Amino acid sequence: MKFKTVLMTIAGVMMTGAAFAQEAAHTAAASGGMDMAGMGAGIGLGLAALGGALGQGRTATAALEGIARNPAAADKVFTPMIIGLALIESLVLYAFVIAFLKIR
Repeated sequence: MKFKTVLMTIAGVMMTGAAFAQEAAHTAAASGGMDMAGMGAGIGLGLAALGGALGQGRTATAALEGIARNPAAADKVFTPMIIGLALIESLVLYAFVIAFLKIR
């Protein structure tokens, strides 16, 4: 729990810095400096992929443990698990699209 709090705090600080530095990013990019919008998009995309992978892993683990404890419930667990995995994956894809729109 403490690791998640620290990770989210670091991510928030990094993303706010990139968001407020948009004007500086345009002038820095024009002068050949570092592009803060691109860096913020890359960090955001990496965090989205990390969160999606952790969510998918926990979903699959919980579903498999449930099926292992009660094999008769496999049909009732499998469909909601697949729907949950699809929704988690769609959130990561939305982050991917937003990251590319931001750096463009």
